Amino acid sequence: MSVITPDDIAAVATPVVRKPRGAIAEFIYQQPLGAVSFVIIVAMMFAGIFCEWVAPYDPLAIDFASILAPPSLEHWCGTDAFGRDICSRLIYGARTALVIGFFSSFIGSTLGAMLGVASAYFGGRIDNVIQRFMDILLAFPLIVLALVVVAALKRFVLGGVDVNLIFAIAIPIIPRVARVVRAAALSVRVMPYVDAARAAGYSNSRIIFRHMSPNVVAPYLIMLTAFIAQAILAEASLSFLGLGVAEPTAAWGLMLSGNAADFYREAPWMILFPGAAISLAVFAFNLFGDSLRDFLDPRFKS
Repeated sequence: MSVITPDDIAAVATPVVRKPRGAIAEFIYQQPLGAVSFVIIVAMMFAGIFCEWVAPYDPLAIDFASILAPPSLEHWCGTDAFGRDICSRLIYGARTALVIGFFSSFIGSTLGAMLGVASAYFGGRIDNVIQRFMDILLAFPLIVLALVVVAALKRFVLGGVDVNLIFAIAIPIIPRVARVVRAAALSVRVMPYVDAARAAGYSNSRIIFRHMSPNVVAPYLIMLTAFIAQAILAEASLSFLGLGVAEPTAAWGLMLSGNAADFYREAPWMILFPGAAISLAVFAFNLFGDSLRDFLDPRFKS
């Protein structure tokens, strides 16, 4: 018969103290797939920022001796109908996709969050007017509304970036973010500290920006990251339809249209690699957004 010693009792009674970890380490531990997606996003950002040094060739250089060359050690992803290196154009296309995707998502998510918080705070007639306007925008699919906006606006390029394309993609994002943020702000509006701020005589703008907006940052960040993927996909679709980025700018959607559609049998790599880049980027941002939601929402934590 075994004898229970005081040390055994102390070992059972002593609670297990969890070793503290940083936020990044905690995210990697809880969301490993999200961490892998974040690594892919960082790699895309690195390729887009330093594409002049990372790309092996000039994406605009035409080499008639290497037209429709298959993937090889010299051209990892092959060449297109003009002899341009597809790998270099994919790297430069990452910059185009990330710039348009980030700024479109940032503008649309920020404006949508501001309208959502204001709609929840004021309520009444203002809430009804804002929400009916959001309903009108939600009646159109994202790509259809972006098509209408980009076709109606005159092309305006600033620093090599089509500004109208950014706003055309940002406008359909506004109502989708406004609905989510409004739902979160409605629960914040009835909090005692908001009533105390009103009783103290603070202005509406101060209450909205100083007391309500910080409490809806989590859904805002989640929607921001999630809609970067939607913006990248929308930019690729518009470029494929001829209403997005124009030649000779390197863009993933543009690489799928034009000559790529004519040579898909003789040179399938012209479609395979740009399509894989778009799929990988959308998958990474969507998975990172879902992981960020699970990490920030205490209801999903184990």
